[in-house]
Amino acid sequence: MRGNRVKQKLEAGEIANVLSGHSISSDSIDFCGQLGFDGFWIEGEHGSVTWDQIGDMSRACDLWDMTSVMRVHSHEPGVITRALDRGANGIVVPHVNTKAQAEQLVKATRFAPIGQRGMFSGGRRGYSDPNYIQNANDNVLLVILIEEVEAIHNLAEIISVDHIDLFFVAPSDLAQSMGFLGQPYHPEVQAAVRGAIQQITAAGRVAGTIGMDAVIETHIQAGARFFMTSYDAWIKTGASQYLAKVAALK
Repeated sequence: MRGNRVKQKLEAGEIANVLSGHSISSDSIDFCGQLGFDGFWIEGEHGSVTWDQIGDMSRACDLWDMTSVMRVHSHEPGVITRALDRGANGIVVPHVNTKAQAEQLVKATRFAPIGQRGMFSGGRRGYSDPNYIQNANDNVLLVILIEEVEAIHNLAEIISVDHIDLFFVAPSDLAQSMGFLGQPYHPEVQAAVRGAIQQITAAGRVAGTIGMDAVIETHIQAGARFFMTSYDAWIKTGASQYLAKVAALK
């Protein structure tokens, strides 16, 4: 176990920044490592990531002291355990709408006495570590996504569950659930995001959301301390500026 940079920053009351993008590989993580982000979001719900790639991706994160934060596609304990055994040290779970679901995810990500994570050698993170089970429990990062109206309604109960490190309010899916498809900046959606962040923070828990330039200041003021942002917009902006400059010099 190498520790968990994102978890350490959150526990210290600091802001953690995690990066991702349209294309994820160990090479892209290696390149992005020099940029100074605290973690890299490995997209396992929507992206093309396969099980055999997770080992190399998480190793690339380790080389740059970044947390490998993997979004899985299911609440199934076997899926979560396998991602951890392959080397991810952060797990993001989508569509968590009830307290019961949140409690089951704690059990899936922690060994006893906290949970019931399937016993295994621990993969490479457990090699030559006689205290692997305790270290794994201490260092795993569990993130649950608040992305539906039902989750907003049940938020008080959900955030009462211990051993969840971060409650991430996802504006795009929430917008769809609220009837504003494709409108994450809609005033009602943003009001719901801010309200959820404030509620989570007021309860003494850690809130996070997407790092969108237009609203990041507002979300920090509301109490958010974890942001996931994509480098896709930077590529588009840089490309547009470059091509515009070349065109102007013709």
